Amino acid sequence: MTTTVFSVPGMTCGHCKQAVTTEVGKIVGVSDVDVDLDSKQVTVTSSQPLSWADLVSAVDEAGFEAVAN
Repeated sequence: MTTTVFSVPGMTCGHCKQAVTTEVGKIVGVSDVDVDLDSKQVTVTSSQPLSWADLVSAVDEAGFEAVAN
């Protein structure tokens, strides 16, 4: 298992959290997405390392911007 952590500064509510969780969860190999609204951190567990481009694209689809930690 691989864990990837990054920030999504624009998230402010439950809807934001759900949108990011849903889109990132669609990436092949992702088994868990944990979004912490207080810290604006997203922790993704996957079966293999994920490409940064795939993560950025998924977060963009949710209407936000991913920022590397």
